[in-house]
Amino acid sequence: VSAAPSAFSDEKGGSASEPEYGHDPASGGIFSSDYKRHDDLKEMLDSNKDSLKLEAMKRIVADPNQLIRASALRVLSSIRVTIIVPIMMLAIKEAASDMSPYVRKTAAHAIPKLHSLDPEQKDQLIEVIEKLLADKTTLVAGSVVMAFEEVCPDRIDLIHKNYRKLCNLLIDVEEWGQVVIINMLTRYARTQFLNPNINESLLEENSEKAFYASDDEEEEDKKAEPATLAKRKPYVMDPDHRLLLRNTKPLLQSRNAAVVMAVAQLYFHLAPKAEVGIIAKALVRLMRSHSEVQYVVLQNVATMSIKRRGMFEPYLKSFYIRSTDPTQIKVLKLEVLTNLANETNISTILREFQTYIKSMDKDFVAASIQAIGRCATNIGEVRDTCLNGLVQLLSNRDELVVAESVVVIKKLLQMQPEQHSDIIKHMAKLIDNIQVPMARASILWLIGEYCEHVPKIAPDVLRKMAKSFTNEEDIVKLQIINLAAKLYLTNSKQSKLLTQYVLNLAKYDQNYDIRDRARFIRQLIVPTDKSGALSKYAKKLFLALKPAPVLESPFKDRDHFQLGSLSHLLNAKAAGYQELPNWPESAPDPSVRNVEIPDWSKCSSRKDRKEKKVEKPFYSDSEGESGPTESADSESDSGSGSASASGSDESGSGSESEESGEETESDEEEEDEEEEKKKRKKLDKTKAKKQCIINFDQFDMNKITSVFSQTLAPSGSIKMYELLHRIKGEGLAVEYCFSRQPFSPEPNMVAVQIQFTNNTNSETKNLHIEDPRLQSGMRIREFAEIDVLAAGESVTVVMGIDFCDSTQAANFQLCTHTRKFFVSIQPPVGELMTPAFLTENDFKKEQGKLMGMNEILEKLTLGEKCVNEHVIVERVTATANLSRVPCGSDKECRFAGKTVSSGCLVLVTVTTKEGGGAQLTVNCEKMLIGTMLVKDILQALSQ
Repeated sequence: VSAAPSAFSDEKGGSASEPEYGHDPASGGIFSSDYKRHDDLKEMLDSNKDSLKLEAMKRIVADPNQLIRASALRVLSSIRVTIIVPIMMLAIKEAASDMSPYVRKTAAHAIPKLHSLDPEQKDQLIEVIEKLLADKTTLVAGSVVMAFEEVCPDRIDLIHKNYRKLCNLLIDVEEWGQVVIINMLTRYARTQFLNPNINESLLEENSEKAFYASDDEEEEDKKAEPATLAKRKPYVMDPDHRLLLRNTKPLLQSRNAAVVMAVAQLYFHLAPKAEVGIIAKALVRLMRSHSEVQYVVLQNVATMSIKRRGMFEPYLKSFYIRSTDPTQIKVLKLEVLTNLANETNISTILREFQTYIKSMDKDFVAASIQAIGRCATNIGEVRDTCLNGLVQLLSNRDELVVAESVVVIKKLLQMQPEQHSDIIKHMAKLIDNIQVPMARASILWLIGEYCEHVPKIAPDVLRKMAKSFTNEEDIVKLQIINLAAKLYLTNSKQSKLLTQYVLNLAKYDQNYDIRDRARFIRQLIVPTDKSGALSKYAKKLFLALKPAPVLESPFKDRDHFQLGSLSHLLNAKAAGYQELPNWPESAPDPSVRNVEIPDWSKCSSRKDRKEKKVEKPFYSDSEGESGPTESADSESDSGSGSASASGSDESGSGSESEESGEETESDEEEEDEEEEKKKRKKLDKTKAKKQCIINFDQFDMNKITSVFSQTLAPSGSIKMYELLHRIKGEGLAVEYCFSRQPFSPEPNMVAVQIQFTNNTNSETKNLHIEDPRLQSGMRIREFAEIDVLAAGESVTVVMGIDFCDSTQAANFQLCTHTRKFFVSIQPPVGELMTPAFLTENDFKKEQGKLMGMNEILEKLTLGEKCVNEHVIVERVTATANLSRVPCGSDKECRFAGKTVSSGCLVLVTVTTKEGGGAQLTVNCEKMLIGTMLVKDILQALSQ
């Protein structure tokens, strides 16, 4: 094993002490035998001297290992402090020009972070994105497109010249990069190409008329408007449109489900109707092999099957429901089967539905009955068959089945009520047995709406319902009143007294809707002197023909959302969703995607060509970690373009004068070339040293130190408190801490992290909070109930508490499935704050506003361990959740924060003096908080 590295270095021609490079540029690739060279870095970073720290950071950033450079940029971009935005911008620009594709990829990842931290940097970041979009490596492509989508998704002009390159690189990009690029190209194509299906119907009509057209019709066609004739021209697909479809098709075989879904949505939104069918097989395969994405796949299939029914018909049996399927999967498969139903397969599908009705899953049974109703609505030939089958279900023992059948039958009967009076009579007889309110209301509505078809039964139903009126649900009472009104208008002789009785009962009902309905109907159907003109039209109002309901798929209009998106899943526009653009009416200029390839043969002289060659990057041995990979990429460029360039270098422009002069000038040129090579090597070595080095000298060292202090200090100062001792908790031990992280559901609450440990030999179940006893104004956001905590295991949850800027305790009961424990959480004053990041000028400005009554001054003697600024910063930030503020003086430490609940400003200044003395200054809008904070900080600094 030890011999391998030396053999490798000998083969490369390098010495044992030189760095060696791995083959994969993303793997880190650098190994150095000089391990002791960086032993002093840790000591320098731990040093109290700023100059040593600065030197250490410079050395870390300038290590030639690409992983070190990338990691340095990743850490820097993760620091969410606006004061270092210029440093981050400089680092990203440097990394975007790095010779390692892995570092350039990291630069692309850092772009959205900087944009979210400071949106004003957008213009500069767009310049970096434009530069990275031109990168030819597959490692960078996905990351820079993601940055493009986050920062400037509307800048389509940046994609034009890189479109063909992205299409060609797509097959080799890593999987999650493929998803991002495909989604972006889908929206791009919708703005740059014509709809391939726009002339589909016109072409079908024209193909039939072309053969059978009469002379008169031909004359009419000649006289047609030019715009109409233009529309009838055959559609010719743009070559770039075809390039996208051709290069994404192989990805339907990807092992990654997200990639397959992305290609499927691209074909659905962009491909001609005749070509969309190829995605059906891939989606069915995905649904079978990836159970974890089955729900999302079925959501998309349900939408596709409405407009593209034919492509899923060969796979009908793949959507049959299994008893082991979860309910939500069963319902989606039902939706797909209903969408695929037609005159040919309806008998098979209805037999399946009959089997599903026997299931023990009640929600699934209800959905199956609704699916039968939809099939009956869509296919008239089976309407009677479905209706008779649903009537048979009315004798089912399951009340839910009967209720759902009644609701569906009601909708079907509205289509042909005069032909099904027997069914209405049969349903009227069931009114005594059916107890589900919605089903009873549906039967009463049917009898009232079609009371003229059952004139003998309707009054008797009203008589029975009048007896039980006071015991019925509100929805049933409203339909009883409607039935009484309709019978009064059509058969007042038999129903007049019954109607008055029902209206009198409703007059004193507890529900005001029922009282109002009764009062309105009495004035409408029983004319009096005070009745208005509306009573003349009572019959037209109550007995008007109602349109038959349309049983539509809930996925009918979802295709306007991009398939696979969260908005499509929710059927509502989610935050951050980008609308799928409409197809353009006329094709935009395709020449914007033409990329000019430099032609070296057009140079006027050999000297010009040599100057052109100097611009090409030169990779020296000292900076060659990605040499083989990167040089291959740069040479390949755009296919034949670079080949022609190299060829032109060798052959020149072909002129005889150049060839004849070449021999006479050969000696001079060789000398010039040697000098230029030396200069180039020297220049590249200088560039390599400066590669990715951040010029910290341009920035105040105090600012950099403060950034690292406020980032690192709080993490080590988190203190755990006991909430429930294991003896008192009968084996359950509970501790809590203030995590000092924002509580995302409600930013005005303090985040409290609670750790449960089960020290017993049995499970603890149903851990939750009950009976919170809080002071006025305080609020609590409970954690989700912990169902099971196994023996010997621990679990951590987070809850939020709004202490209203007070140190009053939050009391509540901590409950398990067997016991309840009364506990309380009381916060130290320092945990009621959140850091506020201020500049030195802002600090002084705000401090000037909080003088006099809002200022507390205390003198103190620093403890023996408070020997330097670092310890003071550590003690103060451990006591209170404050951030460090830059300061030009070495003898002052400044801190700033805001109270979590009310956002009141808290400013702290510690001024050290000779002899171990110090002065503490606290400026705070709330004096009570300021007083308590002074007490805690004095105690921390005096130890």
